[in-house]
Amino acid sequence: MNYEQIKYEVAERVLTITLNRPDRLNAYTRFMRDEIIDALDHAEDDDNIRAIIVTGEGRGFCAGMDLQDGGSTFNYEKVSQDEHRDGGGILALRIYDLKKPIIAAINGPAVGIGLTMTLPMDIRIASTAAKMGIVFVRRGIVIDACSSWFLSRIMGIGNALEWALTGKVFSAQEALDCGLVSKVVEPEEVVPTARAIALEIARNSAPVSAALIRQLIWTMSGADHPMEAHRIESKCFHWIGQQPDAAEGITAFLEKRLPNFTMSSHRDMPDFYPWSPEPDFKVK
Repeated sequence: MNYEQIKYEVAERVLTITLNRPDRLNAYTRFMRDEIIDALDHAEDDDNIRAIIVTGEGRGFCAGMDLQDGGSTFNYEKVSQDEHRDGGGILALRIYDLKKPIIAAINGPAVGIGLTMTLPMDIRIASTAAKMGIVFVRRGIVIDACSSWFLSRIMGIGNALEWALTGKVFSAQEALDCGLVSKVVEPEEVVPTARAIALEIARNSAPVSAALIRQLIWTMSGADHPMEAHRIESKCFHWIGQQPDAAEGITAFLEKRLPNFTMSSHRDMPDFYPWSPEPDFKVK
């Protein structure tokens, strides 16, 4: 795939998307967003891709929105309030809807949308050199990328409010302590660590199982009662137990070999998926 502001590289069934504006610390643009979404769309349809890593070129992950337009950067007066859709939210919702596991390899500074875009990703690995911040309040704007939904689910409402209301920049260790990232490693180990996890998924996990589990955990995080999870898990188990991947997974285990899963997460999902209600507006 040929892109201008990202790189798209596939090896051993793992796609690595690299934000590629190193001269601007990979500052985010609408063009970059559209390229990331296009890359995710292609990855979703490619059975050769089992897991996705997102990282940054050079010493930064993403320095946030590119502010070259100055004070008018967030002036959307040409679009009505009812028609406007937050660009970070458009990307976050696309990531949320993914059927393939996605890992953020935060190799350097990640602030604003550079951090909030990682919230709907499944695993976040950070460099010891990474500085992060939910800095919107210090720019006179509000949080984006559906982070008012994601943040408190990931790290608790108290931590979410402290970081969002102060807009402070914090260390990777603080992010680890609050559960925002799962691992902190030396800079040169960020991508290899993410890749080791991605390969574990690519080699051992059934794509349809991974897709269903990913969506079960995300969608049930807001359920009112565990009975909701019980109902949909029961449906999933009833359906998947009759599928070839279930037989292959058990047979491979008994024969002490790697499984050869043949089902596709973009072709072979159950007819009751997705089980979440459609939103009352379409994201453009």
